[in-house]
Amino acid sequence: MWRYNIRDVDFLNRLIIFLAENTGNYVSAKKITDFIKSQKLHLSINSVQNYLHYLVNAFFVDQVKRYDIRGKKVFEVNEKYFFRDLGLKHAVLPFQPNDLGKIMENLVYNHLIVNDYKVYIGKFDDKEIDFYAVRGTEILYVQVAYLLPDQSTYEREFGNLLKIEDNYRKMVVTADEFAQGHYKGIEHIYILDFLTRKL
Repeated sequence: MWRYNIRDVDFLNRLIIFLAENTGNYVSAKKITDFIKSQKLHLSINSVQNYLHYLVNAFFVDQVKRYDIRGKKVFEVNEKYFFRDLGLKHAVLPFQPNDLGKIMENLVYNHLIVNDYKVYIGKFDDKEIDFYAVRGTEILYVQVAYLLPDQSTYEREFGNLLKIEDNYRKMVVTADEFAQGHYKGIEHIYILDFLTRKL
């Protein structure tokens, strides 16, 4: 707070709660504006972006940009924010069972960072790839799903990756402890196995 001479500590706290509630969701200028209006606050978008920048610089959260896999370019709008430490997230927003998917996504992101990947949210045509990770000349595509309860979910998670016709490593990470093996060349990995191995 002192480093950036932050005056509106109350808004900073509300912004952290907003990011905790929206972990794994796109955060746009409109979404932030709607949030500010709902809180009956009067801050410019520029001020809000500064506060987001302060949180990133303090290693509280990471801003993850979208990457067009086919067009090979980084988008400048609609980022996602992930917490460097999920303990910080749960300190401001207690654990809720329906957040398991978001928590898993954050855990996978953190593990990719620990393994020295530069991480983006992937976009391939109209499909989203949860993580497009780059380390040197190596590329890794990762989809994260809590469970794959039915065939349509299974086909969506694996199908998005199957549309990318290159030879880089692809995987789907789930909370299914019996997850193992491959589906058409795509790895299916149990979350705890993923988190305890070096990539």
